[in-house]
Amino acid sequence: MFMNMIKMSEVPIGSTPHNVDVRKLFESEHVQIVHIKLEPGEGLKKHITPVDVSFYVLEGEGTVQIGEELMDVGPDSLVESPKGIVHTWHNKGDKPFRVLVIKTPRPSNPARML
Repeated sequence: MFMNMIKMSEVPIGSTPHNVDVRKLFESEHVQIVHIKLEPGEGLKKHITPVDVSFYVLEGEGTVQIGEELMDVGPDSLVESPKGIVHTWHNKGDKPFRVLVIKTPRPSNPARML
């Protein structure tokens, strides 16, 4: 079997310090792909990842902060965050805000919470 399909709705919500809907969709030695859903008013706590991260906004409107830079983002936006930089996300809208998170390589240590 060469093809593997993962349905986000069938992946359990993971336990994280952020206390939001975070689901690990895929993981190999080279990459980790995570889906984050923030309800209106929800956000991630500031944290630092030990690897480079790319964020692809799937749905909704939100705010991303990477280092001292703050930006409003919406669907079909890709945001890059280098390893070792503080970052956070917030849903500023009135609908769910969904982001696909791609970490390369797969982190061997958890993110450091601030």
